[in-house]
Amino acid sequence: MGRTGVLRPRAAVFDMDGLLLNTESLRMAALADSARETGAPVKTELFAALIGGATPEARKALDAHVRDDLPADFWTVYRRWADRRMADVRPMPGAVELLDYLKSRDIPCAIATSATHGSVEKFCGPHGLADRFKTIVARGDYAQSKPAPDAYLVAAERLGFAPADCLALEDSYNGVRAAVAAGMATVMAPDVLPATDEMRALCVAVVGDLRAVIDIV
Repeated sequence: MGRTGVLRPRAAVFDMDGLLLNTESLRMAALADSARETGAPVKTELFAALIGGATPEARKALDAHVRDDLPADFWTVYRRWADRRMADVRPMPGAVELLDYLKSRDIPCAIATSATHGSVEKFCGPHGLADRFKTIVARGDYAQSKPAPDAYLVAAERLGFAPADCLALEDSYNGVRAAVAAGMATVMAPDVLPATDEMRALCVAVVGDLRAVIDIV
């Protein structure tokens, strides 16, 4: 697949949180809710840095923030707000339409996520999304999390195609880095994190939502 014109993937690999589902924005909203209730100085940029996976440096910075800045009851408050917010989990705009289109083209799909299999079933199941994928690669199925390429390499292997024949769809910086490192042409559909110059250089396209992908595959 080239970097310009219409892509012709033989398979497609989707991230889940923030790409298929609106879970990332709901979690960030729950953090904001918790900060207001507790008066804690939540550094949301540290949590945003973990979206799509965590570098050791980002994890270390967040661990220090959690240890040194947040009150002991913060996570109890957060879980309560998260339970409320996550009742509003929905497919992202264009997700179902794109999956229908790929099915019509006989292009098999996989999920490659940093979440657990339990989370995939919990959040994708009620919307009938999980059954649309030939394979689901989740935490525990690979050695290193994004931004390492492992999840995408496992997905390609299970789909039966070389990474170069697969299109990756991502919303996060670490996810894009992982997919590109795996050798996949990558499209970014930003959610919580805006596209940066780095992301635009790495991706074959940056789109407003997943409906736009239909026009380039």
